Amino acid sequence: MTQSLPGQRPAQEQAFTGHGRPPVVVIGAGPYGLSVAAHLRAAGAPVRVFGDVMGSWRHAMATGMYLKSTPDATDLSAPEPGGTLADFRRAHSEPELTELTPIPCDVFVRYGQWFQKRYVGEVEPARVSAVERAVSGPGFVVRLDDGTELAASAVVVATGLNGLAHVPDELRRLAPEGPGPQARVSHTSHHTDLSTYAGRRVAVIGGGQSALESAALLHEAGAEAQVLVRERTVLWGMTPDLARPWTQRVAKPASPLGTGWILAGVCAAPGGVRWLPAAARLLLFRRALGPSGGWWLRDRVEGVVPVRTSRRVTGAVVQGPEVRLDVAGPGGQRESLAVDHVLAATGYRLDLDALPFLSPAVRDAVACVPGSKAPALRGTFESSVPGLYFTGSLAAPVFGPMMRFVAGTEFAAVRIARHAAAA
Repeated sequence: MTQSLPGQRPAQEQAFTGHGRPPVVVIGAGPYGLSVAAHLRAAGAPVRVFGDVMGSWRHAMATGMYLKSTPDATDLSAPEPGGTLADFRRAHSEPELTELTPIPCDVFVRYGQWFQKRYVGEVEPARVSAVERAVSGPGFVVRLDDGTELAASAVVVATGLNGLAHVPDELRRLAPEGPGPQARVSHTSHHTDLSTYAGRRVAVIGGGQSALESAALLHEAGAEAQVLVRERTVLWGMTPDLARPWTQRVAKPASPLGTGWILAGVCAAPGGVRWLPAAARLLLFRRALGPSGGWWLRDRVEGVVPVRTSRRVTGAVVQGPEVRLDVAGPGGQRESLAVDHVLAATGYRLDLDALPFLSPAVRDAVACVPGSKAPALRGTFESSVPGLYFTGSLAAPVFGPMMRFVAGTEFAAVRIARHAAAA
């Protein structure tokens, strides 16, 4: 979650400073929100940032998790040299990270907090409850959860995946009041501590990194975990080769998202992706990076945790103290599986309707990418509503899969800050 948690102090009313205009309001204080704010402040634009610094990384990741990205693909975007993950490690006399060093999430959180203090300054831990268009003239009225209202010349939505977790309908029925750690079904983003399931039977649904790593953590915490994967095989990343011969580097060039010409192309030119037909962009968004596990995780899963491929959950009911899953397997076989809890590692759905702080009038005025509920964006990341910008995963159906990762912060932050500061 990139906004504040209940119980945190509301933001204090502040007079904006700068060029005699209302500030740019940045909603969210994760990698994208911090990067945009850093560039705005460096440009001299008045800016206010609302959120919980690195909130999703602190509250929606289980203890013990690692980043799938390599160190070179994990830098936030600073307006001047000195703000990389490597700079942070040097500043704290910590050893250099290489491609062969998985990055613990807590290291990334500390890096983000250091970046905020160095380049962003104050982040106000208040929840934005409403964004409305100004009654007269351009700009917006932003309302906070304590009732405070402020004018904004522009609004940047950088809320990450907050509120976008997807739990399939057949599993959601197990929790009429909503999925969560105490319900019969939860999403991986609901957890910070999987050790609470020690001694319990847990079915993990999914075949990507979050499913496989959650299963490993559950097993290591003493739970009886098994993974149900729809695909016929589980894919694993390749162990990095720090001395690849030039022939391999030419055949499969490296990129922040992996090796290969397609990934290298979409990373080198996110702006070019935007000019593809909408159907092609959505296909790229959905298919360019399929579910897979990090190379460093494989030994903790294979031969350790039961991973059952070609399995699809077709139904789920609560029967007394347990959950019964109807599972379709290979060759049309069917089985009933009894567990105590279902952990959905079923990804996220990009949906503007899941952003409750956008007023209905603003939400209805945002044009979407045909075939999706993600905002259509100009090259500056501005939506069809002048002054309203979207970045991070919500921008991926326009600019490509790099926007789903920290590696996209440089491309996004520079363009948003340049346009919003000059508007």
